[in-house]
Order: sequence, then C-alpha cells, then structure tokens
Amino acid sequence: MAQSRKDFGKWGEEVAVRFLIEKGFTILMRNFRAERGEIDIIAREGDWIVFVEVKTGRSAAFGPPEERITPSKQRQLYKIASHFIQQNPGLEANYRFDAIIVDGSEEQHQIRHYPNAFYLL
Repeated sequence: MAQSRKDFGKWGEEVAVRFLIEKGFTILMRNFRAERGEIDIIAREGDWIVFVEVKTGRSAAFGPPEERITPSKQRQLYKIASHFIQQNPGLEANYRFDAIIVDGSEEQHQIRHYPNAFYLL
C-alpha cells in the first residue's frame, strides 16, 4: 500500500489514467501546472477536451472524496484550464470538467466517474 498521502494520490491518478484509456480516452497531459495549481489529467474523448480532477480516499471518515471538489477548487480548475486553452489555440474541441473518484485501497477499490462534474458560468 502507498505510504504517504502524496504517493496514494499518485496511485489514484494512475488508476484514473488506466480507467480513461480503457474507456477510449486519449491522455494529452498529466499534472498541467499553472496559476498556483494543477489539473491532474487532460484527455481527449472524441470532440471533447476533458479536464479531469482525481480524488482518492481510503475511508469515509472525512466524508466522500467528491466533497473535496469545492466551489473554490472548481474556480481554480477553471482558471488553470483557461490557461491551457490559451496556450493551445489550435485545439478544435469542446471542453468539460470530469471528476474521477478512486475510493478504497490498492488491494480493493472502486472508481466513480462523473462526466461534466461541474459547470462554471
């Protein structure tokens, strides 16, 4: 089992990448950093560029991992995604934000995928 929180999070991202590839996504980039934050995974699904936030959780003691994608976190992800779009003006695509939750341990876990997890107006 991954020892540190950071290692556990990296393991969760690896699980999410494998999950997306199995679902037919193409991984464009991982850990895109800009403006004091990062987007875990940027992928393509057909005509969509998908910005993916991955959350891992070992137990329900602190609530479901989904609750850690707060409105503040969503705004931060939107700013980072905007930076990515500005850096890649030739991408012809629609954009969306997905969340992937990896819950449990390395030995036994479940994956929840939320396409269009949130919208910013």
